[in-house]
This record gives sequence, structure tokens and C-alpha cells, in this order.
Amino acid sequence: MVAETHSRPSWKQRPEGGSPAMIRLILAIARSGGRGVARLCLYPIVAYFLAMRGAERRASRAWLSRVHGRPASLWAVARHIHTFSATILDRVFLLGGRMEVFDIDVQGLEHLEALVDQGRGALLFGSHLGSFDALRVLSRRRPGLQVRIVLDRGQNPVLTEVFDSLDPALAAGVIDGGQPGPVIALEIQHALQQGALVALLVDRVHGHEETVSVPFVGTPARLPLTPWRLALALHAPVLLCFGLYRGGNRYDLRFEPFLDPQQTPPPGRSGRAEWLRQQVAAYAVRLEHHARDAEYNWFNFFDFWNDDDATSPTTGPAAPAAGPAAGVRDDAAGGGRDRAGA
Repeated sequence: MVAETHSRPSWKQRPEGGSPAMIRLILAIARSGGRGVARLCLYPIVAYFLAMRGAERRASRAWLSRVHGRPASLWAVARHIHTFSATILDRVFLLGGRMEVFDIDVQGLEHLEALVDQGRGALLFGSHLGSFDALRVLSRRRPGLQVRIVLDRGQNPVLTEVFDSLDPALAAGVIDGGQPGPVIALEIQHALQQGALVALLVDRVHGHEETVSVPFVGTPARLPLTPWRLALALHAPVLLCFGLYRGGNRYDLRFEPFLDPQQTPPPGRSGRAEWLRQQVAAYAVRLEHHARDAEYNWFNFFDFWNDDDATSPTTGPAAPAAGPAAGVRDDAAGGGRDRAGA
């Protein structure tokens, strides 16, 4: 596998949508008028993105055309952007503790509770499919449960500041994904040792992170290796989490057991490399399953199959990246399961 070079900018170079004043205005409307009134703001937001954000509009049309197998209409693109905007607005209420306004159907929670009952930490691998904030339902089901989220605070600074103000306790527990990779890995390790759930998004490549190419929606796509190396190095169980918006006030929250720490790769570098590739490929299968089931929840508004940040693992060591725990060594599990990012 050879890394490709592309002339278009990567997803991390996309500007944040909306001015700080507009974002704060919508927040004020949501707080004073409630969710129903605030949702009226979604229509001008959709119109803005359709008129002014050509890159996102084209990415939406390309995704919907791919997943539907036919050219997507402008109406479908508008629905896609509306779905995205609705989940962002709902963060105001989810982070503000207004869980009663939502109808959230939860499946698979028993797998997570079994680990919590044993006092074990776990990695929750999510994606930019739907809303990761639907995880807030866990605080209702298990009061006192620690959930630490890996988040690059510098990617969307205005939104991050606004949402931090809604839930200062959750914000205080965020592991900043903008730190050097080894620092992130050590923070995750410490959180797991305290029995916390550490949630991170694993579908995007950060910096010049190493990747592996696996089938995804009909075409090979590059997905990051770092999260899987991290799970192996920390000997941590992995569950997949999908929070899918179903329209109105309805969400589906799905937990799937994925990787047991007892599963270990064959000895040798080539055996570990193939084992890691198999994990990423299996994850891509589950991601595609849910993406096809809720295609308007796909919030990667860029060319997912030709992202500039992707680097082939055959090109040599990856530079430290802004993503979660970049820099975890491929042989970390062999050198000691209590170390990461060395």
C-alpha cells in the first residue's frame, strides 16, 4: 500500500460553520424558547449551507449518491444537512441535562454494564455517524459512571466553548485530543485504570497518522490504525457505540461488544499487522451496516475515500498526530501491556 498525495485540503482545514455571534444567538433561543422554537432556526441554517458551503454540499451529494446507488437530489442534500444541524442543536439539551425531551431507545447496554459491574474500564469506539452525545443517557442509567471523551478542543473552538459551558463537569473530564499522542495515551490509560469509559471517534485520520485500506461502501477507504494499537497496548476491552438520530425527538443508542482483551494477535510484526487489519476491516463492516441503515446520519462532509491525512503503514513511522493517542507503537503489546505511547 502506497500513500497518495492530493491537492485538495484535508477535513481538518475546513473552517468552522457559522459566526460566534450566530451560534450564541441560537443557543439563547434554545434556552429561552425551548427545543421546538429553536428547531425553526434549522431552516435558515440549511439554506446557508446549501448556498455558501459548496464543499460540504458536494460531499453530501457524493455520499448520498454512493449509498443510494443513484444521483442524489438537492432535497436529499438539504435533508442531510438538516439532520446534521438537528443533532448539533440537540447537544444543547443533551448536555444541559434535558433528557426528558428525547425518546432514546437503548440496545446492548447490558454488555457495558457487565464491565462496569466488574469495575473495569473500557474503550467506546464511535464515529461521525449520528450523535455521540446520546451517551448522556448513561448518566441516567448509572449515576456516578465516569465517561471520559477524547476531543480535539481546537477543531471547533466556538462550539466547544459553548458546549463546555452547558456541562462543566463533562468538559473537565475531556481528554484533549490536540495534545501529543503519548500524553493522550497515558491519560487514557490512567482513566481506564480508574474504571472509566473512554469514548473516542475512530473513523477519521488525524495528521499523517498511519492507516490501513479496507472495503467500505463499495470502495476501499483508509481508516486509522492508532485506536486499535491503543486497545492492544492497553489490553482494554472495546465496545462500538452508535447514536443514530431517527427524526423528531427519537434516537437509537446501540452498544456492540467488539474486542475482548483476551484476543491477542499472533507473534511477530507481520502477525500483529494482519491482526490489526482484520480488526479495522471488521469495524468497517459494522460502520457500513449502520451508515446504510441511517444514511442521513453520515457527518463526514469531505471525500472520505481520498482524504489527504491518510498515510499508508508501508511508508514508515507516522509523525505524532492530533488524533487520539497517535504514536502508540505497533509492538507495544509485546513490550508490556501497561505501557502506551512510549
